[in-house]
Amino acid sequence: MTPPLKASLAPVSDQPVLTLTPKGELICAADEIFDSTAILAQLSEAFENIQDNAARRNETVRILRDAQKAGRKTIADAFAKRPFDARPLTRSYTYLTDGLVCTAMQVAGTYLHPLATPTQGEKIAVLAVGGYGRGEMAPASDVDLLFLTPYKITAWAESVIESMLYMLWDLRLKVGHSSRTIKDCLRLGTEDFTIRTAMLEQRYLAGDAALAKELDSRLKTELFKGSERQFIEAKLQERDERHHKQGERYMVEPNVKEGKGGLRDLQSLYWIAKYIYGVQDVAELVPLGLFEPEEFSTFVEAEEFLWAVRSHLHLLTGRATEQLTFDLQVEVADRMGYEDRAGRRAVEVFMQRYFREATRVGELTRIFLTKLEASHVKGAALLERIFRRRPRVKAGYKVVHGRLDVADAKKFLSDKLNLLRLFEEGLRTGMLIHPDAMRLVTANLNLIDDDMRQNKEAQRIFLDLMLKHGNPERALRRMNELGVLSAFLPEFEHIVAMMQFNMYHSYTVDEHTIQTIVNLAQIERGELVESLPLASSILKRGVNRKVLYVALLLHDIAKGRPEDHSILGAQIARKVAPRLGLNKSDSETVEWLVRYHLLMSDMAQKRDISDPRTVRDFAKAVKTVKRLDLLTVLTVCDIRGVGPNTWNNWKATLLRALHAETKRALETGMEDLNRANRGAEAKKALRSALGDWSKADLKAETGRHYAPYWQGLNLSTHIEFAKMLRALEHSGDPGAMEIHLHPDDDRDATRACFAMADHPGIFARIAGALALVGANVVDARSYTTKDGYVTDAFWIQDAEGHPFEASRLPRLAQMIQKTLKGEVVARDALKSRDKIKKRERAFNVPTHIIFDNDGSEIYTIIEVDTRDRPGLLYDLTRTLAAANVYIANAVIATYGEQVVDTFYVKDMFGLKYHSESKQRGLETKLRKAITEGAERAIS
Repeated sequence: MTPPLKASLAPVSDQPVLTLTPKGELICAADEIFDSTAILAQLSEAFENIQDNAARRNETVRILRDAQKAGRKTIADAFAKRPFDARPLTRSYTYLTDGLVCTAMQVAGTYLHPLATPTQGEKIAVLAVGGYGRGEMAPASDVDLLFLTPYKITAWAESVIESMLYMLWDLRLKVGHSSRTIKDCLRLGTEDFTIRTAMLEQRYLAGDAALAKELDSRLKTELFKGSERQFIEAKLQERDERHHKQGERYMVEPNVKEGKGGLRDLQSLYWIAKYIYGVQDVAELVPLGLFEPEEFSTFVEAEEFLWAVRSHLHLLTGRATEQLTFDLQVEVADRMGYEDRAGRRAVEVFMQRYFREATRVGELTRIFLTKLEASHVKGAALLERIFRRRPRVKAGYKVVHGRLDVADAKKFLSDKLNLLRLFEEGLRTGMLIHPDAMRLVTANLNLIDDDMRQNKEAQRIFLDLMLKHGNPERALRRMNELGVLSAFLPEFEHIVAMMQFNMYHSYTVDEHTIQTIVNLAQIERGELVESLPLASSILKRGVNRKVLYVALLLHDIAKGRPEDHSILGAQIARKVAPRLGLNKSDSETVEWLVRYHLLMSDMAQKRDISDPRTVRDFAKAVKTVKRLDLLTVLTVCDIRGVGPNTWNNWKATLLRALHAETKRALETGMEDLNRANRGAEAKKALRSALGDWSKADLKAETGRHYAPYWQGLNLSTHIEFAKMLRALEHSGDPGAMEIHLHPDDDRDATRACFAMADHPGIFARIAGALALVGANVVDARSYTTKDGYVTDAFWIQDAEGHPFEASRLPRLAQMIQKTLKGEVVARDALKSRDKIKKRERAFNVPTHIIFDNDGSEIYTIIEVDTRDRPGLLYDLTRTLAAANVYIANAVIATYGEQVVDTFYVKDMFGLKYHSESKQRGLETKLRKAITEGAERAIS
């Protein structure tokens, strides 16, 4: 990093001269960016024929706008050829801006408002402050200016400033400005740390140089000196608030400027260093002993990369965009020259680099703050201030500022197992590890070799970090950030900071893995009994904890490779589990769990679990209740670890039901699953619930439905439909329909029940009506009765994945009824609503269509895996209805931008689709509907 550039206005003579001096390399030749000599000559020539001030100002804006446009294009073109050279780029934008600002000042002070004999009070200095003062400008950065006067502002100074600002605004610069005296600056800086920080980076541009120099001197002696601790604590508080707002962990759509590990964190380091040590460049922190040379290199590399990303963002959007959204990630990766690699898109390779740099920024911040603590500049660590009594540590360790440090580095490194013991001692004492100890570990990762990985004591320590102290995530996260986890488990290196480019996963793969372990530890500690009763009860009864923790650690170890990550992951687990000290039986169970870690989730969310065949097939796969329990807990932790809002009651209900049915089948035999048993139980429960109905009415109700109806719906829905069908019969109107919408809190959804006379295509029409009111269908059942009615139950959620508010339900029912009666044509009305948002268009979701005749006894299962959009279910069901396909059930599983719609169907004769030619014909029609809909959604 080079000191920021300075620009100065030379003395005015007969021919004004403007001297701009770049400090450091620009992205191209300086006069190609802004040729001050040529521009002043143009202005001088133009002004010979123009006397009117307004006309002179307009001519100045015209000339400067042409220069600005040419300069920006030159910079952007050069950056396109050198897409990582951010430092020369930021200097170049600063150089161009200096040229525009200084020229505006020259024109305002010399031509528009000349002053023959200025008094002592009629002086003005123009200073750049903030990021502009630092000499770091992205393409759309603000231009922050301080107009400094010796005393209260005079009429002349006000005129100069006003003319200058109008010119800069006409150039479409985002100017932030203030007019102050030195006294004002000192007073306001005392009151406000934001103002103080901006002035910390003030840089003289034009006007009275002596005045600017006086400000610089007085700021140092009267404002900065003696208030170092105050400033540091204010900056650290700002950082904590910023991280809390942006998200503590590294989010998949990060804010490059304000997010954790972003540019603002690096700038905070620079501000603190400059405030305390008066450095002009971070390089000066190396001789001061605050950074090692390699740490400074890391700083420069991270800063250069983050500035490059931010600059590409600004150039792509034409504005100050700081959020690296999904659509922009693809474009930035392309601009920076990233390419697809085996099994991974270019954008994923790019984002992995981004998250690795962000993690390094976090490490640098820790190192720097520790050194400040050692210098007694920053206040003592909060914990130490509260608890003065130091915890007792084992031999070989010491406590420094309330953190665990190594007593003797040489002795510590003489036994390489100490690289793991350090984390064990940290968990045992509850202390954070001192960054000096972290540095020692990071510098000696080469000691972790195959001998150490095979060492039984090392294996014990590693497993104990997860199993023994009740807080495994703290050790694992720190080990991951320092590279210890990847050194001890080389297979883990591949997934560190790896982003999965989709809307489903909120975290990188390594962070997701740690989040799953966080969830398991919380369940073990009894913190989630209310929200996760099943998983909590399984752990309370007792399971093999070692197997569970190792399986979670390894379940996504093979992500980002061309092969199926479950199959490849199981192969990796087969080698790794014994290396972690697991016996043959436990290793086999870990391998099985990794291989089938998605099985329960898929069965619960993509299949009809009321179909006996679903449960039977799942029971055959898991074989024992012990494996079922392990897989259930692993599945819960895996889903909850995907993101903060992924888990809901709907998924919990599905998993609980699948676990209960499968456990029953494994314990009492598969015959318990047959339809007759379930039907008899459901009819008995309905008779009991409708005790006030006559025997004749009950006989009619229990006799009118086919067997699938009784096993596919719960008692409350059976009661609802019984009442709706009775109301239809009493109405005497063959065209009547009953629509009942109720919140189903157990499932985090709204249950929508429809009963009416049966006719072809009704399922598709309901799907269209629901799409029109903005409802997302998560499950649907359709049953015809023996006496010509249809009973359809849909479970729907709003756009946020929640049940609709009760107050909205009457209006929803009214709108749905209009659509079903034909007053609104869903196909036409949906055209304007069936759209994919711009930021979501970057995702590529290939379409896969599978026909399965083995997963159900009486239906063909059609599984459509494709890109989600509002009108998709309507398009698919309309296509199936047009092909005379009867839809019995639809199960919808959404994973961000991807959806899996599963239909249980029969042909018009009530038979399965066994013929390959019929399957191919249906697939062609479905693909056509998907393609046409997708084109419409992005048009």
